[in-house]
Amino acid sequence: MSLADLTFARWSALDAATATRHADEAARRAGGRLLGLDTRPHPGGDRHRAVIERAGERYALVPGGEVTVGFDVDAWQPLPEQLASYREESLAGGFGFDTDLRAHLAQVMTPPRTVTLPTVLMAVEPRKLPEVPALIPALLAAQGLRMPHPDEWEHACGAGARTLFRWGDGYPAGTPPYGPGAGPHQLPNAFGLHLAYDVYDSAEMTSDPGSVYGGDGGEAVCGGYGSLLEWLPLATANHNPATAEFLGGPEGEDMFEDFLVRPVIELG
Repeated sequence: MSLADLTFARWSALDAATATRHADEAARRAGGRLLGLDTRPHPGGDRHRAVIERAGERYALVPGGEVTVGFDVDAWQPLPEQLASYREESLAGGFGFDTDLRAHLAQVMTPPRTVTLPTVLMAVEPRKLPEVPALIPALLAAQGLRMPHPDEWEHACGAGARTLFRWGDGYPAGTPPYGPGAGPHQLPNAFGLHLAYDVYDSAEMTSDPGSVYGGDGGEAVCGGYGSLLEWLPLATANHNPATAEFLGGPEGEDMFEDFLVRPVIELG
């Protein structure tokens, strides 16, 4: 099986030795070296994590193929504490949110869909934007890199999990979605990526100017929108449209250093 045939479904079914051989091939093709491979439990089933070093930067192997991304708002069963937060904090605060929680989520979450993606390497850690957003694609292209497509970002984040967050449907009580501390958001995800870990500091651009993932710049926290909406920017399928609009507007040009981009290497 070549890398072109290394789909997400096949990668998930491989034994560790075979997965390591394919990860070695991916590393060689990218001009790097395999640092290691391990297998971890995940809401969607056990996942292999292969980390590759190239030019001093670590990348994770993200297998593609036909995958499902997005979030099924209609099938979602909110936890009682999430409903209480929305009713008693978000709606009671008079912020003008839709009275129906599902309707609110439908405005910020992408719908479920099946897409076909390439197998790629994605940087384990995102980079700070070194320039205004419009210049980023050309800067990355000069290094043989590119930005992730929104579908790629969601797949890389969720790794097949259909839950609200990449680790499950809930979030740790009493823990804020920012700053240092323990919590599932602080851990590498199923592919070994460090992403969606701090609503203030982990907002990432994608190739779609209207989609920013992994954070909202702290809008919900600063606005006092309530615990559910404070955590929601870290949800896998939340493309944070208001944040994307801000980044693409005149204010965003002055604050681009507060946003991130995750380089992608195509394996050909």
